[in-house]
Amino acid sequence: MPRKHLGEELRANWLLGLAEAVVSAGGRLHPAPLRSCGLSPSRAWDGPRSGQAGLWRRAPAACSDMGSLVFLLGMLQLLAAAMAAYKQWIPNTNFETASNWDKERVPCASDVIHFEKDKVLSVFVGSPHAVTDMFLPLNGELLLAPGAGFAAFDGSWDAGCGSGTVLRFADAEQRSWFNPALWQDVSPAGDQEPAGRIFSVDEERVPCQYDDVIFQPETSFRVNLDSSQQVIRLRSISLMGQELSSAEAWAEYLGGPSALRQFHGNGTLQVTGARCPHSSGCACGNTQDGHRICASLLGAGGCPALPCQSPLRPLGHCCGVCGAVVTLDFTPDFDLQKYQDRVLRAWLSLPKYEGVQMAISKVHRAQTFLGLLPRGSTPVIQIVLVDGGAGEQAGTAAQQLAADLVGDVAQHGEALGISSSRMEVATGSTLSGQAGSRAARRIAVGTVLGLLSSLLVLGGVLFLYRKRPCPLRLTRLRDQAEDPAPPEPASDKGFDNPMFDVEPLDTGSVEEAPQELAPKAQPMFYLNPLYDPSETET
Repeated sequence: MPRKHLGEELRANWLLGLAEAVVSAGGRLHPAPLRSCGLSPSRAWDGPRSGQAGLWRRAPAACSDMGSLVFLLGMLQLLAAAMAAYKQWIPNTNFETASNWDKERVPCASDVIHFEKDKVLSVFVGSPHAVTDMFLPLNGELLLAPGAGFAAFDGSWDAGCGSGTVLRFADAEQRSWFNPALWQDVSPAGDQEPAGRIFSVDEERVPCQYDDVIFQPETSFRVNLDSSQQVIRLRSISLMGQELSSAEAWAEYLGGPSALRQFHGNGTLQVTGARCPHSSGCACGNTQDGHRICASLLGAGGCPALPCQSPLRPLGHCCGVCGAVVTLDFTPDFDLQKYQDRVLRAWLSLPKYEGVQMAISKVHRAQTFLGLLPRGSTPVIQIVLVDGGAGEQAGTAAQQLAADLVGDVAQHGEALGISSSRMEVATGSTLSGQAGSRAARRIAVGTVLGLLSSLLVLGGVLFLYRKRPCPLRLTRLRDQAEDPAPPEPASDKGFDNPMFDVEPLDTGSVEEAPQELAPKAQPMFYLNPLYDPSETET
């Protein structure tokens, strides 16, 4: 159907806060279910099905109150799961967010509002707006908060608006789920966690398989789920103040009108409701999309220059770091949360480690055979320590803390459930840098030795393979040597057969014949029954 716009057909008597309006897209007002907060159906306008002009519906009035109750329940749940991580999506597609418009401001009464025709949108409107002209998408929805709506502009002068201009809604299609910059760690109530001594490697800044995801109440959004995984697993998702923590609840939401406008891409979110079952922690599960995470985070700029020599590259991190990486091999008695609390209490609280930050998590370290052939992976605990030092001081405090942790493991490792530990260091100091690069040299030496061993093994196999046919040839020669030697040509023992009348060969021909016949075949002999040796002697 041809695309139309809102203008004179928006009536001035539109009751703000109620979805009662005449719209030019040919829609009609009818009751439609709205299950965002589990409330009774609200009133909504649904565009014509043929053109899929869009669904414009009203957000439930009780969402904010319901959200408070849900968050209180979430606080109680936190007591039962200290290891739970909550990550909140930062951007939104709200009408009142200035960054969502190309002019970096919210439209005013004399502006022309332009939504791209082919863009799929979900837009939350939190307040009333006067409208001069509005171009609508073919597939979208407006979620109206209590008291929000649109009214036709009456032409009165608005000092803060001027003569008006065309404002276009920004494109939200490329906001990727795997962009760490679009997520923040929050409390169960959705409050941003203050920057502390604990940080996460880049792959864990995106929701992990046992994390809880929060989309802020009274916001709309659009997320690109393109992934190398068919299924992106989560523990729960909170939308419009309601937590969905079961596969059934999530499937019901996906069947509603908003899900397809909020999530797109080849990946699929799966809500499991499960928490990490191991006291030693669980791997994040974002390794397959590590390249997407780093591409979103770094863009074309790449990693920054660092003051230390031979920067370390922790597993799950996009760039190198100055500091230390401690790797722990653990037993079933290891408790990740208790050990993290131990480090925070015993060391990171000390004044000399004031600027040190720590990332601690379970990761899977790849194993290889002779440094070449992969043979699976093994879970380890990775501790990344960084500090704010500059120049030669970069990484020195982290190095000292790493040494303290390794020493503590040597004394109390069995009681802590730690079987062994090792550390790598990279600092700005020349001496420390040399000490820190020893691990890299050990790796290089190990790789070279592995290559040499592999070459020796391959050379031995090739030697045996090339020698394998030789015994057969020797046996054949030995068999020929053991066979009785054929008699020499009987030039001196021959006689004229009286029953065979031929001209005798001359001497020259007799001498040349064996040389000509020898290369062709072995001479053949037989016993002549008419030949009697005694007669010859007589």
